[in-house]
Amino acid sequence: MQSKAKTIKEYLEELPEDRRKQIKKVRAVIKKNLPKGYKEVMNWGMISYEVPLKEYPDTYNKKPLMYAALASQKNHMSLYVMCIYATEKRRELFKKAFEKEGKKLNMGRGCVRFKKVEDIPLKVIGKEIARVPMKKYIKDVKAIMDKRKKR
Repeated sequence: MQSKAKTIKEYLEELPEDRRKQIKKVRAVIKKNLPKGYKEVMNWGMISYEVPLKEYPDTYNKKPLMYAALASQKNHMSLYVMCIYATEKRRELFKKAFEKEGKKLNMGRGCVRFKKVEDIPLKVIGKEIARVPMKKYIKDVKAIMDKRKKR
């Protein structure tokens, strides 16, 4: 369920009221904890938090590098946390933090799926979003890309 909204305001307005409230709560946590330099935009049909192209133009698809994203899907909501996608160690720490909070994690490699905001520990989400400054994230991505080129 990809939105055609051009702005975050339009995106939020097109959501059903219950979803809008929940997305707004998660969005507030992301914005409060987002390290300096990342930009909040509409991209890929969702609210996206990205490294501006002027900071890192060498992406494989010539699009800004996504750090995180938030979306309302047909049967759930999704939080994409790309810094945990990037490294196994961060992903494992994230999983353990989720378990410690007593929450059941429904996750792919970097996508956390939830039906209601109470299903996810917002404190853990905030800490993970705050964990990786933009320059460190760019460095991590470059290292991953270099490793792939060598294969």
